[in-house]
Amino acid sequence: MKRLIKYIVLTYIFAMPLLGCESELDITPKGVLTESQLQDPDQLDGFVTAAYAFMPMSHAFETYNPFIASLRSDDAYKGGGGLNDQTPWYQMEVFSLTNASVGNNDGSWYRGYQGISRANTAIRVIEAVTVEQYPLKNQRLAEMHFLRGWIHYKMKRRWKWIPYIDETATSDDIAQISNHPSDMDNDIPLWQKIREDFQFAAENLPEVQDQVGRVNRYAAKAYLANTLLWMAYPQNGSHEVTGLDEGKLQEALVQVNDIINSGQFSLADDFAFNFMLEYDNQSPESLWELQFTIDDGTPRGNLNEGNGLTAPWWNPYFSCCDFHKASYNLVNAFRVDENGVPLFDTYNDAELQNNYDNYFEDMSFDPRMGHTVAVPGFPWKYQEIPFDSTGSRDPGIYGFMNSMKENVRTDSPGLFNQFWMFNSKNQIEVRYAEVLLWKAEILIKLGRHDEALPIINQLRERAANSIEKLRKADGTFPTEYRISPYVDGSNINWTPDNAWKALMWENRLEMAMEGRRFFDLVRWGVAAEVINAYYEKERQRYPWMEAAYFTKGRDEFLPIPQAQMNWSQGVYIQNPGY
Repeated sequence: MKRLIKYIVLTYIFAMPLLGCESELDITPKGVLTESQLQDPDQLDGFVTAAYAFMPMSHAFETYNPFIASLRSDDAYKGGGGLNDQTPWYQMEVFSLTNASVGNNDGSWYRGYQGISRANTAIRVIEAVTVEQYPLKNQRLAEMHFLRGWIHYKMKRRWKWIPYIDETATSDDIAQISNHPSDMDNDIPLWQKIREDFQFAAENLPEVQDQVGRVNRYAAKAYLANTLLWMAYPQNGSHEVTGLDEGKLQEALVQVNDIINSGQFSLADDFAFNFMLEYDNQSPESLWELQFTIDDGTPRGNLNEGNGLTAPWWNPYFSCCDFHKASYNLVNAFRVDENGVPLFDTYNDAELQNNYDNYFEDMSFDPRMGHTVAVPGFPWKYQEIPFDSTGSRDPGIYGFMNSMKENVRTDSPGLFNQFWMFNSKNQIEVRYAEVLLWKAEILIKLGRHDEALPIINQLRERAANSIEKLRKADGTFPTEYRISPYVDGSNINWTPDNAWKALMWENRLEMAMEGRRFFDLVRWGVAAEVINAYYEKERQRYPWMEAAYFTKGRDEFLPIPQAQMNWSQGVYIQNPGY
């Protein structure tokens, strides 16, 4: 039973009337009870649980969920009912049409600072008591520093230049805090503040929490490691990577090794276990996951509303809305040769053209494709029911292939049909597989590529052992699944360049449709190169891609929302190119 999240939901309902907000950056409690009256230690956890509850309940148009980043990469198309269905995401998808007033941008900014404000409120009230009064003081402070760092981290990857708000800032201070201080030559000082939040959390959190959903030391170390990885690739004012900070790579490696050597995590025996509702809080590779519920005693549970649009348009099973469609480029990327290794240079030469039988009969694929992409005729989410081409709402524009990882079975007890198809499946925010990939990346960049080979092969071997759930009702496979470990001198020459290419490929296939791809490309400084190559081929497949172009030095980050520029009255500086 998800004890913490049920308590969170109930506390959130209780706390909301107490925590009205004057603006997204400044929560001023209203009503009978005030912040000072709730400094009784018995009441403090109400502020903590309210902070935990806030971000997961994000609506689809304010979400930080993975599909918003996927559609900005070569992994996914927007989907939905054509280009005019949620046009702002189409504008973001093709980049060239994005401007400071683009929709579905301001709400996420606003939501983020509401969450940060809740974490800061909790920090202030907890700091006001002693450890003797409140024995959990340092642990709860660490949880709130983590949440504050996590939200700033999510926002920073999206907009780069954001105001960092801590618990000491008053209303007057907030109005004067710039998103891009004039004395900052680059954004490393902003990353440093986020790093300090995760560092505090890592030093003060327990290794294991009694209640599921509470963040632990190793989740903090994972985000600390990834923050250090961002810092290891410093950018100039045009978002160009200007070098490699090996010291930061070494620091990240320490954190990664601490996680690996803890012995608390391992790869799940089957890749599928990370994406099935029945394995919520059960996968050995989950370092931290957002908790969602249904039938928890509240009117409609704490559902993952951020993914409410990504189920297929597939009657009688799902009524809405067919967003987050897998790109042909991604499906082609899963193709392998006769040796079971990726077709690094020719992968995207194959043309599907909706001829599913020939395409999938004539070629072989990495098994992770079957866990990631819903293909007509293939099993839907490990069921005997095959996915149907009628589940695609506008196939002439977006094709027939859907995202599966965030979705659930047609008969799932976690489904909540409100026309939009909400579900209560947890969302793993950081997986042990990612930690292994980070270690492999660090080792390759440090010139130790031979040490990265067995790490990458761990993931490939797990994928090879994850095919049984991919069978059709008759026991056969819908395509040939094939994958092999890399063997230097046999199926690959493990040079530094090829090791890096294999690492980038493994990152994509392992984490496909989980929203990591775009941010990795930006962090590595190759987003423009990769995405414009993607567009060049896609224009031959879809006329609507004619408008697509990624402008280097601009499109790595979204514009600061125009509404926020107006609110700041000149304090904020717009991102380059907007």
